[in-house]
Formats: sequence, C-alpha cells, structure tokens
Amino acid sequence: MGHKLLFFLKALQMEDPIQLKEEGNKYFQANDYEKAVQSYTQAMKLNKDKALQAVLYRNRAACFLKKEEYAKAASDASRAIDINTSDIKALYRRSQALERLGKLDQAFKDAQKCATIEPHNKNFQETLRRLGANIQEKLRIQFSTDSRVQKMFEILLDENSEKEKREKAANNLIVLGREEAGAERIFQNNGVSLLLQLIETKNAELILAAVRTLSGMCTGHKARATAILHYLGIDNICMWMSVDNEEISLAVCNLLQTITDCLLGQGKEEHHGKEEAVVLDTKKDLRMITTCLLEMLVSKKVSGQGRDRALNLLNKNIPRKDLKDHDNSRTIFVIDNGLKKILKVVGQIPEMPDCLPLTENTQLTASVLLNKLYDDLRCDPERDNYRVICEDYIKSKIDPQNMDKTLHAIQIVSGVLQGPFDLGNKLLGMKGVMEMMVALCGSEREIDQLVAVEALIHASTKLSRATFIISNGVTLLKEIYKKTKNEKIKIRALVGLCKLGSAGGTDYGLRQFAEGSTEKLAKQCRKWLCNTSIDARTRKWAVEGLAYLTLDADVKDDFVEDEPALQAMFQLAKTSDKTILYSVASALVNCTNSYDTKELVPELVQLAKFSKQHVPEEHPKDKKDFVVKRVKRLLKAGVVSALACMVKADSAILTDQSKELIARVFLALCEDPKDRGTIVAQGGGKALIPLAVEGTEVGKIKASHALAKIAAISNPDMAFPGERVYEVVRPLVSLLNTERDGLQNYEALLGLTNFSGRSDKLRMKIVKERALPDIENYMFENHDQLRQAATECMCNLVVNKEVQERFVADGNDRLKLVVLLCGEDDEKVQVAAAGALAMLTAAQKKLCSKMTEVTTQWLEILQRLCLHDNMEVQHRGLVIAFNLISADKELAKKLVETELLEILTYLGKQEDHPKKQHVINIARDCLMRCIDYGLIKPLSQA
Repeated sequence: MGHKLLFFLKALQMEDPIQLKEEGNKYFQANDYEKAVQSYTQAMKLNKDKALQAVLYRNRAACFLKKEEYAKAASDASRAIDINTSDIKALYRRSQALERLGKLDQAFKDAQKCATIEPHNKNFQETLRRLGANIQEKLRIQFSTDSRVQKMFEILLDENSEKEKREKAANNLIVLGREEAGAERIFQNNGVSLLLQLIETKNAELILAAVRTLSGMCTGHKARATAILHYLGIDNICMWMSVDNEEISLAVCNLLQTITDCLLGQGKEEHHGKEEAVVLDTKKDLRMITTCLLEMLVSKKVSGQGRDRALNLLNKNIPRKDLKDHDNSRTIFVIDNGLKKILKVVGQIPEMPDCLPLTENTQLTASVLLNKLYDDLRCDPERDNYRVICEDYIKSKIDPQNMDKTLHAIQIVSGVLQGPFDLGNKLLGMKGVMEMMVALCGSEREIDQLVAVEALIHASTKLSRATFIISNGVTLLKEIYKKTKNEKIKIRALVGLCKLGSAGGTDYGLRQFAEGSTEKLAKQCRKWLCNTSIDARTRKWAVEGLAYLTLDADVKDDFVEDEPALQAMFQLAKTSDKTILYSVASALVNCTNSYDTKELVPELVQLAKFSKQHVPEEHPKDKKDFVVKRVKRLLKAGVVSALACMVKADSAILTDQSKELIARVFLALCEDPKDRGTIVAQGGGKALIPLAVEGTEVGKIKASHALAKIAAISNPDMAFPGERVYEVVRPLVSLLNTERDGLQNYEALLGLTNFSGRSDKLRMKIVKERALPDIENYMFENHDQLRQAATECMCNLVVNKEVQERFVADGNDRLKLVVLLCGEDDEKVQVAAAGALAMLTAAQKKLCSKMTEVTTQWLEILQRLCLHDNMEVQHRGLVIAFNLISADKELAKKLVETELLEILTYLGKQEDHPKKQHVINIARDCLMRCIDYGLIKPLSQA
C-alpha cells in the first residue's frame, strides 16, 4: 500500500508545473540540457499562469543557447518578452542568440535595452561595445565588397584589360558568388545585368565565369534563384546550354539544376530567422523549365552536347525520387507533352542526312529516360496511355512506300527495347514490326541492314520472340556477315549471332557459323575493340561480342593476355553506357570463372553415360590454376580501377544485374590474401560498399563476402578510411546468417574481430547492428574455426561497457558460455575465452561473484588455466584469479581454501625469468593481495 501511495504522489508531482520547473533547473545545473528542455516543455503544457510561463520560456531559451540552437533560443526569449517586456534576462538571452545568428542590428537593440534598465552592469556595457565594433566592421566589409564587385566588372568588361587581370577578376567573382554575403552584394549592385553582359561578349572564359557566378548566387536561395531565372529567361538559358562547347554547356546545365533544386526545395541551406522571403508558387516555373527542355530535344539548333544535358536534367528531376510519394504529376506532364519528342530522339539514325545533332550517348540516355518515366507510373491506365502514345507514333512512321520513314519506326522499337522491358515486348508484337525487321535484313542498302541488325539484337533478349527471330534471323545474319564489307554491320551481325544463340538456349547459330572456332571470332572482336578509328558505338558491340565469346575457355586465356584489348575495354567501361557496363562485367565474370556452376552428381554422370547422353566436361583451362593466372593478369592490367569507375555510374546505367556481376568479379579477385592490398590501394574497398548495400540479393552477398575478405586481414583505417569503415559493419553482420555458407560466416567473423579491436566507436556500431546474438550462436558452433573466430570477436567486444552490461544482466547464460569455453581443449578458443573473461572480471566486480555461480566447474577450469602449458593461456587465467581475489575478501577467502593457493604459491616462488616474468609477477600480486586481506602470512612470518 505504501508503495502505491508513493507512486501516486510522484505522479501528482509530475503534473505540477512548479515541480517540473524545479526539476528542469536541476537538470540545467547538472549540464543535462536535453532533459531540462523536456521538463520545461512539459511544465508549459500544464501551466496556466502567465508569469510562470515567461520564466519557463526564458529558462528554455537558456538551454537552447547552451545547445547552440540559436533560432529556438531567440524564439523562446521573444515569447518571454511578449509576456514581460522588461524581462532583462530574456532580453539579454535574445541578444546573445541574435548575435550568433548574424543579426547584429537586432542584437544591439536588445543589449541597449538591457543597459538602459541596468546602466551600471559591466557585462551589458561590454556587449554593447563589442556589437558596435562588429556592426562597423560588417558595414566596412559590405562597402568594401561593393567596391570590389564594381572593380571586377570594370576589369572584365574592359576589352583592353590584361589577360591575367581578367582571369583573376573572373575567379574572384566566382568565389564571391559562392559566399552568401558576396552573392547578395552582387545581386543588389545590378550584378545580374552585368553578368548577362559578360555572357553576351561570346568570350568562352567570360561566359564560364558569369555562369558559374550565377550558379553560386542561386545555390540554396529560392528567392534569388527565382529572380535570376526570370531576369535571364529560360529560353536564353536553354540557348546557352545548346552550344557546341562541352564546358559551357555543362556549366549552364549546372546552373539550371541549381535553380531547379531551389524551386523543388532541395539542397536548401538553413536560414535562421522569423520568416523567409515570400516566393511565388514554383510549379509554374518548373513546368516552364520542363517544357523548354522538351523543346530542346527536337530542335536542330541544339548541339549533341546540349541535347544530352536536356535529357540528363529530365532524367534527374522528373521521375519521383521516392515511390512512396504519390505525386507523379511531373512524369504525367512529360508523357502527355513530350513522350513523342523523346521517341523522335530515340528514332534518329546517325547515318541519315536529316539526323538531329547527337553524341554517342544521346539515344541511350533517351532510352533510360523512357524507362524511368515508365517505372514512375502508378497504375495500369497510366501505363496503357504510355503504350498507346508509343504505338500511335510508331504506326505513323510505318510506310511501305517510304523505307526511310519505316527505318525510323524500327529504330524507335529498337530504342524502346533498351528502355522499358515490358513495353518493348508489346511493341514487338505490333502488326508488321517483326516482318519489317526481317525484311530489312535482306535489303541491299547498308543503312537498312544496320538498323535491322541492331533491332534484331535488342529483340533477341525478349525470350517470347526469340524463337521466331532464331528461325528467321540466323540465316540472314550469317549471310550479312559473310557478304558485307562494312565493319559496322559486320560486327553487329556477329553479336546478333551470339545473342540469338544465347536467347534460344543453344549456341547453334554461332557455332555452326564459326565451324567450331570461337577464337577466330574473338580475335576479330579484339581488333575492332582496339581500333580507335572506329566509332565508340561500334566498338561497344565488340565488347558485347566478347561478353558472349569469353564463355569459351580458350578465348578467355587469349583475351587476358591481350594487353591493348584489355585497356581498350577498361577505357570504354568509363563511358556512360548501360550496355557497355553490363558487357564488360559479363566478360570479366567469364574470365574469372565467377559465375555459378552446377555441381555434377557422380551417380547422374554415370547414368548419363550409360544412356549415351552427352556429359559436359570441365575444360582444362577452366581449372583453378588457369583461373588464378587470369585473375593475376587482370589485376596487373588495372581491372580494380576500371571496376571502381564502373561502380560510380548513375543508377539508371549501372543496373542491379551489372552490380551483381561486378560483385562476383571482386569476390574472385579477393580470393588470394596477397592480392587484397592491391585491391584496396586501387579503390576496391570503397567500391564494394555500395555493391553490398544495393542490388540483387546474390550481388549484395557476394560484395559483402569480398568486403569480409578484405576486412579480415587489412588495417581498417587504410582499407576504409574515415567514416566509411562504419558502413562496412552492416554488410559483415549480414553474413552471420545460417543461410550463408561456413566460409562466409568465418570470414565475416574475422572481419568483425579486426574491426572490434580498433575502437570503441566501432564496437558500438557492431552492437547497434544487432550482431551480438549471432556471434554468441557461433560460439556454440561445433565447427572449431567458427567457434574460435566468434570467441575471438567476443573477446574484443567485451571491452565495450554496453556489452559488459549484457553479461551482468540477470537471466542469460553469456558468462557461463565464456567460462565453459575456457575449459575447451582447443588452445586458440581457450586464449580468446580466457581473454574475454579476464577483461570482464576486471571491468565488472559483479561478474567475479557471478562467475562462481554459473557452473560448478568454474574452479576446476580456473585451476587448469593457471597451470596451462601455453603461457598466454596461463597468464590470462592468473589475471582472472587476481580479479576474483581483488573483488571481494570473502571470495578471496574461498579461493585460498582451495588448491589454487598451492598453484599461486608454486608459481610465485619461481626464480625470475625474462620469458615468464609476467606470469610470475601476477601470481605474486595474487599472493600479496591475500596477505593484505590477512588470509595468509608472509613467508618470513610463516
């Protein structure tokens, strides 16, 4: 009854605002500002007295000042002043907060009021002097900035200025534009108009300086960005982005992205104060930008670079970043107003005279945009509308009387096949499309063959159509390959044969054509790959051909020995092309044999031979020795740097399937511990982290395993510098799973052991990732190496206080497990377990007495440790004994009454010896502690 009454009274106290205020004051005095804020806030909710409310706001303002949350401090102080205008403490606290927020004028006014109320207060007088001096300095800098800005523009706009002076002025202007104060001074001093004059000079350096300055001025400032957008005009911005100058086009693209970020409310810096400048609704401006970008796609005045920029901006800003956001209105707007324009870009044929200016990446980027828009749709009616627009546009292009027009229709289908998978499949089923593709292959015109072969290649990945294409297309492709002298067509025909064979589940088309010699075809592909006079788009097909041909073991060996071909492939991998990345990754998987192989059951092999079925045998060059040589050759050629570069590609280009392939290659490269240092040095550790976090389940596991191999033997500070090391913990913990194989478990435990020995922050991260239960499970494991690795990991983790508390807590067998592991026959397990127990008993006295209760074998195990042949185990056992003796006199007495005293006496009496002095010393320390307790007498008194 008494307990209930006490609880009731305490609950009543917590409903009392005065009591809560006092509690807040205590927390404040104890420097626990977070709890003080909570108490004051709770008091405010319960309080109805205005005077007390002012005090609470004033007190909470003091907390926010300590927490450096100055906007909140100023707000709370203002509320206190609203209740009591002469509250000197609130006035002074608001002055302090406003000063930190850079609002010196307002801070000066509050300090002035404080000095008026208490004119002799030295603190207020000093604050006034300081603020006055700061305000004068600010004004001086402002005037100085104004004159600097003016001077810079004078130099830049004067054609007779020296080149060095102009360059310096341009760089200074860019730097000034990136600073808030500088940006505002430029803006207020007619700077935008002057920057526009610089752009109109048509001098590339001045244009770049002006555009970069404008980007700095727009960053994080919605009002200024909106004003600059309207002053410059979106048409002008798009016109500048359209120029055939990569640097200028990119700079203008960055400017438009900065403006878009501001309008979308992204990348916004925190501006303290009561309210921000009022900005009109941004939806109209965003729609205007989108409309102009879509117009750029089909304009002949726009350069290939400019078209790419427009596509990239649409790719980045139109589809939703998060599908949980239900608003996909921007995507719907683009589909309704611009889908046909995107399809027109996809349908361009570079070899035809009426083609729009393009780069090597334009059409693939357009296909990526088609895919992103399609994926962003929320329901079937929206997807049906998308499909109908595509079908109608393609139908409008198909004209049997005009083959040039029909070519565009097939090229569009080919482009969509590289975008939305499902939609491409449906478009293939349109009446006449397939027949037209096959017919074009038989045409005498090279341009018809080129477009048709590409379309057949992309169509062959759609399995529902592959049978039709194989039966009709293989013969045509073989004929084209043999007859044509055009290298572009020849290489595409070869890749088509490779793909058709793969899609049909057989390499019939390729092998029949090659008459059993894939090496000959691969050699031709390598020549094309190394020939820089051939356009990159055609060389891309050579990489795709090698991705199929390297399935042959002889081809793999020849390829990795061809240094120029490897370097050419690595160089191509740096381009932003989805197909190239996938093809390079596929070829590397084949060369490292990192694909999954089905294990042949001997009984089934015998059965197959008995029934005269063909049994696939492992090629001699697919045996381990050959694979290892190929891996070493790839590492020497710089494969890690190429893979690291591929991982940085945009998510639309680096698909989950490509990520999985890259992860497989990395895992194969990490097999030999001697190579892991090279992999880390070339950026492999950093590249593996995103692969372990995103992608297919198989890919994440492979990347995590590769990380575990590196983490197991590398210095974490070198392999994963800075904060990156904390990102590796989760992938390692993901491998501590019964569904993973024993090697993955073991190497993950080794990695975590290495990490847990580095810092307490890393130990805390491992605990937060909930790894402890899994590590404990492996300490029970029957497998010796897993049990040893888990115990060693726990030995490092017990240094952490939170882990120690878990051992102290009631109702668990953690301590019992560690004690029993000390009694294992495996010396390595004993070393780790005894180390863990030594640290636990040293850190937590409660565990010393608890150790004697968890198992009846504790004393026998301790004595065995103290007599162990392995000096490392023996030393740890003696440390445990010392901890138990030091913890409690009664516990020491209990130990003295056992054979342990004889063991300690025997060890303590030994003559000094350098190799075992640490053991002798700790035994003597145990005896001295017993003497101090009066449990035994010194030898002289005995």
